[in-house]
Amino acid sequence: MKYHSLLPRERAERLNKRLTEGMMSALKTIHSATSPDSMDPADLNRQRRGQEVLGRLASPPIGFSWEPFTHHQMSMAWVRPERGHQRRRVILYCHGGGYTSGNLGYARVLAAKLSAATGCEALAFQYRLAPEHPYPAALEDALTAWDYLMHLGYGARDVIVAGDSAGGNLALELTLKLKESGRFLPGRLVLFSPWTDLTASGASYQSARELDPMLTMNYIQAVRSAYAPQTDWSDPHLSPLFADLHGFPPTLIHVGEREILRDDSTALAQKLREAEVPCVIRTWPDMWHVFQMFPLKSASEAMEHVADFLQRYD
Repeated sequence: MKYHSLLPRERAERLNKRLTEGMMSALKTIHSATSPDSMDPADLNRQRRGQEVLGRLASPPIGFSWEPFTHHQMSMAWVRPERGHQRRRVILYCHGGGYTSGNLGYARVLAAKLSAATGCEALAFQYRLAPEHPYPAALEDALTAWDYLMHLGYGARDVIVAGDSAGGNLALELTLKLKESGRFLPGRLVLFSPWTDLTASGASYQSARELDPMLTMNYIQAVRSAYAPQTDWSDPHLSPLFADLHGFPPTLIHVGEREILRDDSTALAQKLREAEVPCVIRTWPDMWHVFQMFPLKSASEAMEHVADFLQRYD
């Protein structure tokens, strides 16, 4: 059958499949070129530049203002929809990168997509990175960003804390820190492929290792040693999977079928449900780590799912 004779739906599905395969190939190329499992300064710089390339590869949607500024010596930025939008809620976005890479340019893509899906303004922040600044530097910076929103007059319940990968870990650890400090918790958590278990005990670390185009066990071992050297990785303040999750806010989790962190998400969902926390998890077939960044049909569907979740638990 020739391509032009396909029905519109079949044509769209074939185009999406080709785009997906092309993205996976590009990810593998970037991943292999940046020595992601090395914390040597030169390799780390290449890895961080590779993260910037990913941010440019997955350009954010149009129709937003990008307003960078500095607060307490930390780079931050507002993403604001240029159209009319609701101002009651705000998103605090925690970017990924294994705690060793990632910046505002990388955070801009998903912050803008979340803003587009929800109609909320989003605040992104560039926390300090390991190995130069190991744990708890990133958590301290997340608390600074949280306190900035409180200073602006937002109520804790008006804040949606979102994060991808290590940023998902940070979103959970921020919530845990607020809980342990007796403070009010965010209204919702939205987590994309969160890194919840630094011990890497999930079966998917082995079963999905040939499927994952982005992450390897060597990478996980390298970044966790950089972030928390000579530490018990089962500590709940590093691995929120092992924390007391009672009282946590309603949580949405997205994870790809083709990633070694898959069980970090499924196990977290189970722990949240055991703690009687409302939790929705969705596993996306054929998708990889933080696929929501990319111009894919599944990424658009994921953002619609975020909006539906927030309306359901409004």
